[in-house]
Amino acid sequence: MSDDSVDEQSAPTTKFADSAPAIKLDGVSVSLGGQTVLDGISADIDGGTFVGLIGPNGAGKTTLLRVLNGSLSPDAGVVRVAGENVHALSSKAASRLVATVPQTTNVTFDFPVREVVRMGRTPHRGRFDGWTTADEDAVEAAMRRTSVDALADRPVTEVSGGERQRVLIARALAQQTPTLLLDEPTASLDINHQVRTLELVDDLVGDGTTAVAAIHDLNLAAHYCDVLILLANGRILSAGDPAAVLSESNLRAAFDAEAVVSRHPVTGSVYVTALPSSSGSADATGRVHVVGGGGTAARSLHVLSAAGYALSAGVLNEGDTDAEAARRVGADLVTVPPYAPVDDAARSAVESRIDAADVTVVADVEVGEGNLANLDAATSADHLVLVEERPFADRNYAGDAGWSVYERLRERGRVVEPSELLSVVGELACEAAGE
Repeated sequence: MSDDSVDEQSAPTTKFADSAPAIKLDGVSVSLGGQTVLDGISADIDGGTFVGLIGPNGAGKTTLLRVLNGSLSPDAGVVRVAGENVHALSSKAASRLVATVPQTTNVTFDFPVREVVRMGRTPHRGRFDGWTTADEDAVEAAMRRTSVDALADRPVTEVSGGERQRVLIARALAQQTPTLLLDEPTASLDINHQVRTLELVDDLVGDGTTAVAAIHDLNLAAHYCDVLILLANGRILSAGDPAAVLSESNLRAAFDAEAVVSRHPVTGSVYVTALPSSSGSADATGRVHVVGGGGTAARSLHVLSAAGYALSAGVLNEGDTDAEAARRVGADLVTVPPYAPVDDAARSAVESRIDAADVTVVADVEVGEGNLANLDAATSADHLVLVEERPFADRNYAGDAGWSVYERLRERGRVVEPSELLSVVGELACEAAGE
């Protein structure tokens, strides 16, 4: 697999397949209403790969899915699935190779769930064929795999949006195709059903299915997809591993937006944080001290630096991921040797930096006896922000002492999610400037 980006002039094939590709796009172009939507798209995709199509609205993601399933013929180029030109096949033959889960989960008629899933067997049955044991087995297996078997006799119009999404995936699985296409499978779902849906697709890919999904949430795409294809202006701007595709320069070029790309402290996946337009100009003023460790503060450091704040950080162990991130953004850093606890000299140094800061930010850090002094020092901050992604019970290794300090922090500070960090720091920095 290679991470080749497409050159705007030559537009070579983007290759992900090490052997014969499960999907091959060769110079695919589509115009709709006099506008070029896809312009010379070429890509080879291996079997058993989860590919995410990302890009701004109007980039051609849905159009590309329609070309892949054979419902829209390209003006130029060829699409092959399992070696077959899908546009040279009958609709039924193409539907035995590619199943599609549409973006909308609205179903007009109140068919029972089992009947909706049964519709997936249509490509395998002739007009006068009876229902076979193989058909029934495929339907039952699809319902079990998607956990909708308990809903089998309920009208599909009476199940929740997340359940209806799983019903439509079950219908697609009943087609028993090697390739599954999904158009915005997490749109309009709550986070629980978003995760359940993508976990299901990930499991199917693990069993050998090739999945291609248009996904608007870049962080979900980065976490679940093996390969990302970034579309912009109808062409492939970048393709390959999520870490390579989701660069700040690529996001700027595709979305015309400023963002900070880091690693999620819990999952380790690439994580994109969009910056407000005012933050991209590095015009924020004030000093912020950041308490972190183990990579939990890296994203905050990058975001705050990009926004223009002067930063300090610590106490951190030398070699810690956050220490390296702090150095990259030029933060005034207090460190101790690897695995060493916070000593009196380091405690005094970090207290002076907290005292000089307009705002102190405490990341979603794990707390033990060795770094408990960091949190204790932060309790003296005049303006305090706590970033919470996990319950404190899941990251407290200091027992009652940890709880005691953290409760004092919560009483004094503002508890925020990562997406709220910049706005709350900006608000508190303004308060500090006015005092």
